[in-house]
Amino acid sequence: MTAPLVDVRTAGAVRTLTLDSPHNRNALSAALLDQLAEGLHTAVADDAVRVIVLTGTGPVFCSGADLSEAVDGGTGPPGGPSRMPEVLTAITSARVPVIARVNGHARAGGLGLIAAADLAVAPAASTFAYSEVRVGVAPAMVLVPTLPLVDRRFLSRATLTGETFTAAEAARAGLLTDVVSAEVTGDHSGDPASALDAWVRVAVTSLLAGAPGALAATKHLLATLPAAPTFADGLAAAAARSAELFAGAEAAEGMAAFLQKRPPGWVAVP
Repeated sequence: MTAPLVDVRTAGAVRTLTLDSPHNRNALSAALLDQLAEGLHTAVADDAVRVIVLTGTGPVFCSGADLSEAVDGGTGPPGGPSRMPEVLTAITSARVPVIARVNGHARAGGLGLIAAADLAVAPAASTFAYSEVRVGVAPAMVLVPTLPLVDRRFLSRATLTGETFTAAEAARAGLLTDVVSAEVTGDHSGDPASALDAWVRVAVTSLLAGAPGALAATKHLLATLPAAPTFADGLAAAAARSAELFAGAEAAEGMAAFLQKRPPGWVAVP
């Protein structure tokens, strides 16, 4: 039996998937990708899950593909030809928001996981690199979720040179939502994990205030509207979807709750 490489935990409506392969810096081995794909599918299929958090153990979030699988006689991209696209698709198409809690450094394919997530936060001391060219390959799959997010000039330099860049640079370029330090969150323990946890708690609280169907619809619009052939086509598609949502049960409950000055039914009241 394959050892568990992805730790799965649930707290309330939040499912946390932790890359737990510190011996190889949470590299995207075939086994880890298998478990991550299954973990994502299971989380999305569970109606009780409303937010997914993706993180890692140790000082590295994810070091990218497990190159040892190719060197040791594997064929095709390390991790197999199909599971990485499946994982990226599962993150971007999930009906629930996905938060990348980037616990440390990230390289290559790890940046693809970050780009695919809806929100991404990392410690100020973490570093990043599209290191593929330095081992003779290209950041092919990683670019699919990255290109719509990241400044093109920055991305050209980062991917063509393989240079390491900082968390602050990653945030300015659009790869990260935010960068945290202990001081930023008011946590003076000096532990970056505490700062990350505080940021994630605030984000989760905000996300859970939104209606599940509305969040799913918003994710879908963010993913599909940029591909509309023309501005008018985009507006037409958005108008049709907006009309559907306004006529739905969630909108009726949300607007009634607003007018009655009470929490809507999807918000857990302590």
